[in-house]
Amino acid sequence: MSLGILNNIAALYAQNNLNQTQSNLQNTLQQLSSGSRINSGADDAAGLAVANGLGANEAALTQSAANATDGIGLLQTADGALSQVTNLLDRAVTLATEAANGTLTAGQVSSANQEYQNILTQIGNIGATTNFNSSAVFSATATNFVVTDGTSSGLNTYADTVGALSASSVGTTAPAAAVTTAITNPTPTASTTSAGSTATFALGAATDTISGTLSVAVGSGSAVSVTLSAGTTIAQAVTALNANSGFSGAGLVASQGTGSNANKLIITGPVDTGTAGTNTLVLTGTSVSQTVPAGTAPGAGVDFTQSNVATLTSSSASAILSAVNDAIADVAYQRGSVGADVNELVSASAVASSEEVNLASAQNSIMATDYGQAASNLSKYQILSQTGISALAQANSVQQEVLKLLQ
Repeated sequence: MSLGILNNIAALYAQNNLNQTQSNLQNTLQQLSSGSRINSGADDAAGLAVANGLGANEAALTQSAANATDGIGLLQTADGALSQVTNLLDRAVTLATEAANGTLTAGQVSSANQEYQNILTQIGNIGATTNFNSSAVFSATATNFVVTDGTSSGLNTYADTVGALSASSVGTTAPAAAVTTAITNPTPTASTTSAGSTATFALGAATDTISGTLSVAVGSGSAVSVTLSAGTTIAQAVTALNANSGFSGAGLVASQGTGSNANKLIITGPVDTGTAGTNTLVLTGTSVSQTVPAGTAPGAGVDFTQSNVATLTSSSASAILSAVNDAIADVAYQRGSVGADVNELVSASAVASSEEVNLASAQNSIMATDYGQAASNLSKYQILSQTGISALAQANSVQQEVLKLLQ
């Protein structure tokens, strides 16, 4: 190897390695001082993306647990108020029982009625003035409580209805059950050479469902029967009928009315090719029913504004006593519904909190500095830094030997 001074290759190698060592040493010191393994996208781009996503999930879950807790607070406020309503109703039982006794004078019954009126007024006041965060607690409108992990697939909305509370509705009753009634077969219109015969099945509402056997014949032709299962909507019935090969083969078309007629299932036959009325539809064998879906909102409670229970007298005491007992049962049902909603939100809050802890652990494993590894790296790079500086100094001094040849 020739001896020259134009380029100090050894020094360049030493300088390059020293620069890398200093960069690694600086990164290690940053990890040790911040406690985070990833301090920039350059450290671990994929890991940073995952950790940031987990952080967003954690934030959503933390707030979701708070949302559920707020919901629990609102429902517990309602339950506490209803507990006082029960106490008032218990007193009304005493007053009605007392007024029913024939030993009381008219004045004494009037005094009992005055307290009875105060009870009804106070129940109304409880319903009107019980608030949570400036919002009315007692309402027939559902309150939505949102629990989510920050993603659309992880979103749960709990729509809980406390129910109204006033003198005209004390307590709540179970939502209305589904009701199924038979549909009277319509009389089809006559077919003509320009318009097909139509048979219109009108349901009570567009949300009602239809079920049973629909048997339709075109004129003197063979009947086509299609069975619709329970819970079939009008739109689903239209799809099922038009997809039936026998139905479409007979020239029949099913459709749903529009606008105010959206509650109607319409069967249309083919137009006449000769004598008018030849293709008039025949519904012999058709037996279908409509079902009003079960309600989702609780029903109203006892109405104490009705004339027979609005005023406590000796003659109305028996009716009031019966109404108060019904109201006590309705309030108990309302409190039971509220309690079930509380338990649901408690469970949702617990799940959100547990998931948040697990996500925090996962994020920590990605982001946190491994101090054992970092300490080892610190020692390594400190030694390499010292040896690199020493090697660079030696590389620079080697070329000084050239001066001896020139002396």
